[in-house]
Amino acid sequence: QVACADRLPPFARAGDVVLKVQDLIVEDDEGKTAVQEVSFCIRSGEILGLAGVHGNGQAELIKGLTGMQKCASGKIVVNGKDLTNLSPRKIFECGLAHIPEDRQAVGMVENFTVADNLILNSYHQEPFSRKFILKKAARDANAYRLRDSYDIRPPDIFTSASHLSGGNQQKMVIARELSRPIELLIAAHPTRGLDIGSADAIHNQILSKRDQGCAILLVSADLDEILSLADRIGVIFKGRIIREFDRSETTKEEVGFFMMGEKHEAETAEDR
Repeated sequence: QVACADRLPPFARAGDVVLKVQDLIVEDDEGKTAVQEVSFCIRSGEILGLAGVHGNGQAELIKGLTGMQKCASGKIVVNGKDLTNLSPRKIFECGLAHIPEDRQAVGMVENFTVADNLILNSYHQEPFSRKFILKKAARDANAYRLRDSYDIRPPDIFTSASHLSGGNQQKMVIARELSRPIELLIAAHPTRGLDIGSADAIHNQILSKRDQGCAILLVSADLDEILSLADRIGVIFKGRIIREFDRSETTKEEVGFFMMGEKHEAETAEDR
């Protein structure tokens, strides 16, 4: 299992532990164990990249961390506060942001406008509402600012999100999540389906958040993305984190072998 690193990566300005996950077990929709006693931590100012072939428990792990699925056992602690099995809203209010794997099903409401989608997780708070009344001027000002900062197209903030291309829908989701004061970011396949220019821009935004002291869990099947962003790399296989590397001490080939389970199965056989 992956534990808190005693030795910090040389290229990350990592600080105190923000996220600590201990012996977490999460079941899938069929009641089968998908995440098996996973433990890891992430410090402020560092990115932990979780590499793995799709279907090895990544989706269930993220659902457990974000409150979208109950954890069977284990603990999720953020800045010393136990968030295990709290509601998504309570978890997000503790400084967590989530870029979901499926932006259309989880990250947005397609028939809402861009302006409304950009305040989905904060519409009930100041400056966007007061005494349960939406302050449209604040909503619109926020939308214009984020539209320009994240280059969301078309520029009409009152268009339905369903009319945006996939890439611009992703920009919208990322703009909403990264524009809030956050301490922990969980990003699942953040650049899937985007062109190179958009992907580079999003990578820079993620790195900027890290440099501002945010702790980041990056989950991706794109090994190049993991290697270009992560300070530490964990490999998930069959619901377990089977190996951890400092980015500077591994290669794409080595991580790839563990992603396929080849080296892990060979080492397990030798142990037996």
